[in-house]
Amino acid sequence: MTDPVQAARGARETLSRGLNALQADTTTPPHAQGVVSHMAQAMAALHSIERSEGRELLPHADVALQSVRSALTQLQASTPAHPAVNQAVEAVASSLALVHGLHKQATGLPTAPPPAPARDAAAFAATAMAMPAQAPAPGFPAPPAAAAPAFPVAPPPAPPMAPPPAPPMAAAGGFAVADPFASPPAAPPPAATGGAAPPAVGSPSLNAPPSDLPLVEAALGTHSPTNFYKGLSGNDIIDHGGLFIGTYNRMPKVGAGVRLRVSLPGGYEFEADAVVRWRREHSEGSDAPPGYGAQFTLITPEARQLVYRYVRNREPLFHDDL
Repeated sequence: MTDPVQAARGARETLSRGLNALQADTTTPPHAQGVVSHMAQAMAALHSIERSEGRELLPHADVALQSVRSALTQLQASTPAHPAVNQAVEAVASSLALVHGLHKQATGLPTAPPPAPARDAAAFAATAMAMPAQAPAPGFPAPPAAAAPAFPVAPPPAPPMAPPPAPPMAAAGGFAVADPFASPPAAPPPAATGGAAPPAVGSPSLNAPPSDLPLVEAALGTHSPTNFYKGLSGNDIIDHGGLFIGTYNRMPKVGAGVRLRVSLPGGYEFEADAVVRWRREHSEGSDAPPGYGAQFTLITPEARQLVYRYVRNREPLFHDDL
C-alpha cells in the first residue's frame, strides 16, 4: 500500500507546479484563473494529511479528490493552446491518480495502480505537424502487431527490394519533418512481393463486420470537439478509453450500442462497434462541448493502428472513470 504521507506530498508538490504556472503568467485566460481556488483547497487538504502523518485521511482525502476533479474539469474547458493552462492540466491530471489512491485508502477500498503520468493536454496544437509518424508517445504503449492469418502460408522468395521512398515532408519551424497524416507510400504490386497488397483506406478490412446498430458519423480534426479519451483505469486508449463524440443533437442513452464511422485527417476512415458509457449534457456558462463517450466493443487490428497513430499527434481527453 502506498505511504499516504509520501503520496500526499507528491500530489501537493505536483499541484504546486501547476498553480505556480497559472499565477506567474499574466496572460492566463481569466476563466482559467477560477481553477486556482480549487487547486489551493486541494493542496491545503493534502498538507493536513502530511501534518497528521497520515492519521487524518478523512475528510481531507475526500476534499482533495473533489477539488482536483473540479480543477481538471474547468481546465479542460479552457483555451487548449495556452502554455500556462497546458502545464496546469498536466499537473492536475498527474496528481489525480495519487489523490484517488489516498481516497481509496481512506474509505478502505482496494487501491487501483496509478496510470502513467499524463502528457501535455494541448501538445498537438503546437506539435502535430512536427512529430514523425514513427515516434512513440511517452506514456502510451506501442501499437500491437496486426493479427496473423489463421492459416499462414509461406510466400515464395522475394527478389531484393529497393529502399522505400521517403515520407512526404512538411515545413515546420524552418525544418523539413515527416507529415504524420500523409498517405503512406504506394506498396509494390503483389507479384513483386509474393504477398497480398495492404488494404486501401476505407476498405472492408478496416471495418468490423456489418451490424444492425444505428450509424453515427464521427469526424476528427486538429481542433474538433470530437476526440479520443482515456480514463485512469489503464493506459490503452481503446481498452481503457474510447471516442468522445461532441454533439448538440439528441444523444443515445448510456448503455446503448452504436456503429461508429470514424473519419481522420488524411482521408483515413474506419467503422467499429461501440457502447455509450457516459454523457456530458449542455450547460449554460460552460465551455466544455456536450456529447457522449463511446467505448469500442468491436474494432479491427488495422483500425486500432489508425487510432494509435492519431493519439500520438493529438492528446486525448481525460475522463475520470474510477
